[in-house]
Amino acid sequence: MPGWKTALVGFLALAGPAFSHSHHDNDETETVPEDRRAELLHKWEQEWPFSGVASFAHMKPVKCLIEPDERYDIAIIGAPFDTAVSYRPGARFGPRAIRAASARQMPGTSYNARAGINPYLSWATLKDCGDIPVTPFDNGLAERQMYEAFLELGSRPALTPADSKYGTKGISAGKPKLLTLGGDHSIALPALRALYQIYQKPITVLHFDAHLDTWNPVRYASYWLSDQSRFNHGSFFHIASTEGLISNTTSAHGGIRTRLTGADDSDYTNPGPEQGFMRVHADDIDDLGPAGVAKKLVDRIGLDPEQPVYLSVDIDVLDPGTAPGTGTPEPGGWTTREFIRILRGIEKLNIVGADIVEVSPSYDNMGETTALAAAQVAFEIITTMVKAGVGEDLGGWYGNKDSDVEVETESKKQQKTESSSKDEL
Repeated sequence: MPGWKTALVGFLALAGPAFSHSHHDNDETETVPEDRRAELLHKWEQEWPFSGVASFAHMKPVKCLIEPDERYDIAIIGAPFDTAVSYRPGARFGPRAIRAASARQMPGTSYNARAGINPYLSWATLKDCGDIPVTPFDNGLAERQMYEAFLELGSRPALTPADSKYGTKGISAGKPKLLTLGGDHSIALPALRALYQIYQKPITVLHFDAHLDTWNPVRYASYWLSDQSRFNHGSFFHIASTEGLISNTTSAHGGIRTRLTGADDSDYTNPGPEQGFMRVHADDIDDLGPAGVAKKLVDRIGLDPEQPVYLSVDIDVLDPGTAPGTGTPEPGGWTTREFIRILRGIEKLNIVGADIVEVSPSYDNMGETTALAAAQVAFEIITTMVKAGVGEDLGGWYGNKDSDVEVETESKKQQKTESSSKDEL
């Protein structure tokens, strides 16, 4: 018997039982009684933080890109891409690491006391939509893949309609929000291109990073230059600005502490699209405090419900002592606690999308502190997105109704009490 016939017979012999079983399932499966289903759920639905598939916060993973009927209010999507880095690669493994580090975010144990809400047990439907299958071989193609994926997922109607009591109002009413797990920071360019198409106007960018990411590619490599080399994780905001994707009157950097090029501060002063960002340096936290930094950012950006805001978080905004697992570490950054306080202080911004990028687990420590910090940042961002659509004022920092004001210290309370007593006398 010829070789191909032998192989075919062998294949059919192996496949036969499977085909037969499939046919049997289609025709003769009995309906499981509802009480039996309820019993199984009661016995086996529970998970522990260390069990289950490593989806974000134990969400049921769904490949939303190949499931066009999937609806959500907030989608978590991975962008495992890192071939646009300038120093250390490895952030393609960031989405996997962040998901694993989110294991303790169980829906039943995730009440956020800072914000006064459990984002996983509120009005919003959240789904882990898996990863974009980004090619590692062609950056031009990778950018197009990410753009089309973001546009596909962001253009679907949100599960919560615009006329519901819940969900954000204004320009983002009825639209879903995406939280992207990177990946290197260049993924923000296709995200901004997609958001521009969805909202049909320039997007305000709030950018937390040690670096400006507004490189003019010609300034840094004027001889060896190509269309692909222009797309990297330090130039994407420059490109986005030249394409008109970014609002030049409301965008801001936070946590900047990078070294500049050349013999002067021309990176700060040269005319160009990057000058549309207000800069808050890492050192400013010493004078302003976390709440002061948050207030300065909110004052710059504003609370206009018709102006979409994109929140872009490079994990290297944190000090490498806290978050060593990143591609371009810069000493002198913020602590995780300080950054969380800033994030809670900006919760009233009209955030329509966000990313967390540059988590490179191969450079993380044994305690995985970088991935844990990124997962916590994701939790805070999700909390803000859900809280924005809850339909009532839940208060700000630990229930404080004015989130722009620091929680009163005991000494301030004492001063108020003494002043009140004097007034009464």
